[in-house]
Amino acid sequence: MTSYADAGVDIEAGDRAVELMKSRVARSRRPEVVDDASGFAGLFDASAFLRYRRPLLATSTDGVGTKVMLAQRLGKHDTIGIDLVGMVVDDLVVCGAEPLFMTDYIACGKVVPERIADIVGGVAEGCRLAGCALVGGETAEHPGAMGPDEYDLAGAGTGVVEADEMLGPDRVVPGDVVLGLASSGVHSNGYSLVRHVIAKAGLDLERELPELGRTLGEELLTPTRVYSLDCLALIRETEVHALAHITGGGLAANLARSLPATADAVLDRSSWTPPAIFEVLAGHGGVPQEEMDRTFNLGVGMCAIVPAAEADRALALLTGRGLPAWVLGEIVAGEGRARFRR
Repeated sequence: MTSYADAGVDIEAGDRAVELMKSRVARSRRPEVVDDASGFAGLFDASAFLRYRRPLLATSTDGVGTKVMLAQRLGKHDTIGIDLVGMVVDDLVVCGAEPLFMTDYIACGKVVPERIADIVGGVAEGCRLAGCALVGGETAEHPGAMGPDEYDLAGAGTGVVEADEMLGPDRVVPGDVVLGLASSGVHSNGYSLVRHVIAKAGLDLERELPELGRTLGEELLTPTRVYSLDCLALIRETEVHALAHITGGGLAANLARSLPATADAVLDRSSWTPPAIFEVLAGHGGVPQEEMDRTFNLGVGMCAIVPAAEADRALALLTGRGLPAWVLGEIVAGEGRARFRR
């Protein structure tokens, strides 16, 4: 007699993982979430949209990339889910959308219930930080395709924005100010280069580096900052023309996506000091500034473009919420590029 378990799939372990994660997922619940007794679908009460004049649904999907490989090496799985949420919901908020709910997907070589519960618990915590609900997900066991300690993580989110309140390049004009919102570190982009530097320089993830004040592994697993509630507060209480989520491709390339073809963003590199981890990576890896610029966020995880008259009020609001922010640059007539002041 041959069974599914003989092929490497443990159905009972999957059921136990679901039981372990239930209480953590419940912490991300919103009032609009409706229970589906079958558990096959996540339900969200769309009557909440009746207060909108013309609601637009926004959707985004992403993963965490090769940062999961460091989590696996270090055996720490309870924050990687926060990274996933940050990657998804902070793309949604760029257009001004309020993130409403997310689903996640975990593929793994072997279901270890406690590990899966830690991963999903991180997703749920990220959703709590973002003000959205985790309404469902899937865990798939892929023996033979992945090693027993390997997994990958992805997710999708949905948000809503009033059509005539949508942010974007069409609102940006010369004279506007670019605000930088601090990152928590490397976030979840550029980890293939990070891992290359670690291997090339023979760096020990469990060694404490004086520049960091903690181990390299702890620094690199710092979860992505989730900006959505801060950005929504900024939109609510000040005038915001555009936002830019600084992910893969770096600061200039991502900011350029939020500019009209008639304007440039001129940025002042002296306006902030990148976190020490970036100096560590550049120094140990021999990575030139140009490559650092186009790979990492360098300490700027989100940008907000606001009228000059709103800059002080916007900065006061962000710093009051515990989010370091500063004037990063200005908008001038141009060709839709973001560049550093020479």
